[in-house]
Amino acid sequence: MAKGDVVQKAITGDDTAFLQVIHLYKIDLYKTALAFLKDEEEALEAVQEVTYRAYKSIRSLKNPAYIKTWLIRIMINYCQDEQKKHKQMVFHDDKINQIAAADDYSFFELEDAMQMLEDNERELLHLKYFSDLKIKDIAALWNRPEGTIKTWLTKALAKLKEHMTEEGGKRRVSK
Repeated sequence: MAKGDVVQKAITGDDTAFLQVIHLYKIDLYKTALAFLKDEEEALEAVQEVTYRAYKSIRSLKNPAYIKTWLIRIMINYCQDEQKKHKQMVFHDDKINQIAAADDYSFFELEDAMQMLEDNERELLHLKYFSDLKIKDIAALWNRPEGTIKTWLTKALAKLKEHMTEEGGKRRVSK
C-alpha cells in the first residue's frame, strides 16, 4: 500500500494505518524533540504526547502529502511549550562528561550560536537541516512563498555563521 493511501486511511479513522504513519515518522519526531529538549527521556515522552495529539486531530489534516510537516509542527509546538515551562537550562552531567571526554566542543559552540538566533530563525534552521524538510514544505507550513523562505534561510545561516565565528583571536569554528 502506498504511503499516501496509508495516510488517507489514517485520516478516515483507521487505527492500524495511523500506527503505520507514526512508525514511518517516529525517528523524525524523536530527532526534532531531542534537538529542542536536549534530553533523551524528555524526547521520548514528547514523541508519546505528540502521537496522542496527532491521533486526536488527524482528521483535521487536509492534505495527506503534508503529513510529515504536520507532525513536525505538532512536535515543535509541544517542545516550545515545554521550553516555556522550563525557562532555565538544565545541564546533564553524564552528557557533559561524555562530550568533554571526546574533546568535542563544537556541539557546545553550535548550541551557543543557535541560542543567539531569534526563535523563528532557529526553528527554520531546525526544520531544514535537522528535520530535513524541503523548502516547499516549510513554505506550506508557514504559509509563505518559497522565495521568502529561501531568503530567511540565507539570512539565518549568515547570522549563525557570524555567531560561530568569534572575534579577538579566539577559536574560529567556520571559515
